[in-house]
Amino acid sequence: MIKTYEKLSAFGTATLHEAMGRRGNLPSHLKPISPSMKLCGPAYTVKLKPFNNILLHQAYAYADPGQIIIADCQGGIDGGYWGDLLTLGAQQFGIKGLVIDGCVRDADEIDALNFPVFSRGLSVRGTGKDIEGSLNEPITIGGVTIQPGDIIVGDRDGVVVVPKNEIEITIEKAIAREEKEEFVRQELLKGKNSIEIYNWGEKYNIPTRK
Repeated sequence: MIKTYEKLSAFGTATLHEAMGRRGNLPSHLKPISPSMKLCGPAYTVKLKPFNNILLHQAYAYADPGQIIIADCQGGIDGGYWGDLLTLGAQQFGIKGLVIDGCVRDADEIDALNFPVFSRGLSVRGTGKDIEGSLNEPITIGGVTIQPGDIIVGDRDGVVVVPKNEIEITIEKAIAREEKEEFVRQELLKGKNSIEIYNWGEKYNIPTRK
């Protein structure tokens, strides 16, 4: 049986962002380490002490299968917090992906394992094992507060957070937006331009092309 949140994976992150009233987008620097990577699942949140990653090892062991680990590095962005062994361990426990506001390493190996990772970039810098931080408590990344269980959706465009109590309404609005865009697409194919289709000429006093 398809879980309700899984229906969000049918939509691009830009569509979901717009459907939520232009909310939920994480910073644009968070991108997949391979362009084809996508993810959709409930958040298991982690707050790390900068340049320490032991809580990521705990997170994959404690999270439920199907969850997405999402981590706030509290400004220590240049550490290589996650690599191929963490990836392999996470896969064995059914974790479906990682979003981290920091860097990762072993990119080729992670890509070969087909495990979706969204990060600031790549860094070889090693990390320590200080236990300070938190697991499965609210975190904030780029001004967006992520609650445990919120739905994380990622694709090549970026990452959005859908609050767990807004899943169904977001799906409804995303469907409506896609239907509207399909209408515009068909009008463009008929030779009309955007100014005509949206009636912006009258609204914004844009003169007709002569």
